Amino acid sequence: MPEETPPSIDPASPGAAAADAAAPAATAAEDRVPVLQKIIYGMGTANDMWGNWLYPSMVWPVFNIFLHVNPALISTALMINRLADAVSDPFFGWLSDNTRSRWGRRRPYILVGSILSGLTLPLLFFVSPGWSEQAYFWYMVISSSIFITIVSCFNMPYQSLGAELTPDYHERTSVFSYKSAIQKIAEIGTFFAAAFITLSWFNDPDTGEPDMLQGARVYTMILGAMMIVIGVLLFVFVRERYYDKLVARKQTKVNIAETIWKTLQCRPFRAQLAMALSYGLGTSMIGTLGYYMTVYYVCGSDVALGSKWNFAMGISSMVLGFAGVPVFAWLAHRLGKRHAMMVAQVAGILVYISTWWTYNPDYPALQLLASGSIAFIASAFWMLYGSIGADVIDYDELESGKRREGAFSACGSWIMKVGLAVGMGLSGVVLKLTGFDAALDGPQAPETLFRIRLMFIAIPIAGLLLALVALARFGLSRERMYAIRAQLEARRGRV
Repeated sequence: MPEETPPSIDPASPGAAAADAAAPAATAAEDRVPVLQKIIYGMGTANDMWGNWLYPSMVWPVFNIFLHVNPALISTALMINRLADAVSDPFFGWLSDNTRSRWGRRRPYILVGSILSGLTLPLLFFVSPGWSEQAYFWYMVISSSIFITIVSCFNMPYQSLGAELTPDYHERTSVFSYKSAIQKIAEIGTFFAAAFITLSWFNDPDTGEPDMLQGARVYTMILGAMMIVIGVLLFVFVRERYYDKLVARKQTKVNIAETIWKTLQCRPFRAQLAMALSYGLGTSMIGTLGYYMTVYYVCGSDVALGSKWNFAMGISSMVLGFAGVPVFAWLAHRLGKRHAMMVAQVAGILVYISTWWTYNPDYPALQLLASGSIAFIASAFWMLYGSIGADVIDYDELESGKRREGAFSACGSWIMKVGLAVGMGLSGVVLKLTGFDAALDGPQAPETLFRIRLMFIAIPIAGLLLALVALARFGLSRERMYAIRAQLEARRGRV
């Protein structure tokens, strides 16, 4: 027998008003997540970061600069990789929503996905110099598509788990603030990659130049081992709050059609997704330009020096990214998440405008401020995005009667990955439109550098402006979420 769909909430109803009046001033003790659990959950961002973004950051110096593969082929391979991700994410989101086991519905996949991801990460760079461009291209396509499917096995259950740790409006922001802060540490792994693979340890004895390919193999072996350890810690220490108290006891299984199409019927989710897609697409399209701007504009085409500055910028990103988390967590507590997100997006526009002056060959240290400011905004954006995502799932539970964290994580990821696949596919096109020529093996034309700088500013600002439009349509305020929680608990009890 199909479940009866409960009525949606009317924020103007007496029940909603009573819930608003009774909105708690502080988080109840039983709603708080232990600090150790927040930290270990936050450590999972390393597996997410290295699984999804390490390869795109390393593929350009290794395959383009070192192996001289056409940037259009590289960006096409990355686009196919994102599309493979967009197919595997909904499957693992649906699968974890419907799993019932003694270990829960998320943790088994987190463990298995982490182990397999760590073991296969180094295989992405097991190519040999001297292959044809087509051979490199097909190796990139096949190996990265297999790898990203394995990463989905970890990532969809992991992302879903974040929305299940607490039912409290403000404690969710606390959970995601820990996650965002720890992500800044994980990002060092991505920023340090270019510097590590150009270390003198890997110099070719015949040419005296860094063997980036060998450096990439060693580096991915190290990070792969760390991914396995993190997966084990997540499995052992993080618990699924809603599983025992609600899902395993009462909830019918989720139809696979719900994973994409039914979740898109949720109006707040559509606004949240449009906001993230606009921001993510704008930043992914210029993801490669920052490295090329550092190397060829600021550092005068010195790849080794540029890579070292790139590592220093990673440290700056970590420090200011950390700072962004408590600042915007405080703002969210004072103003509500929606208004804090608006502040972050407007500040992001100002930051990207300032990069015209902060990427400066006369004052290369200003790059540290540029990368740090961008990270300050990014950490705020994604922290708030995750926290409001948990609120959207409460809204959907009131509408559908089900906890569908996996479906929302998978659908959101699917749409985002398709968008980012387009963004990464266009990143090579954007680089080509600047006139960049890797065959010059040295300084680029002044007009090329001008176009790189201009596109680095204009593209993400366009994305941020669209994100502001989407945010204006997001209707889940702090007061409305208090009312929704009150109605949910009146219907199915506390969790």
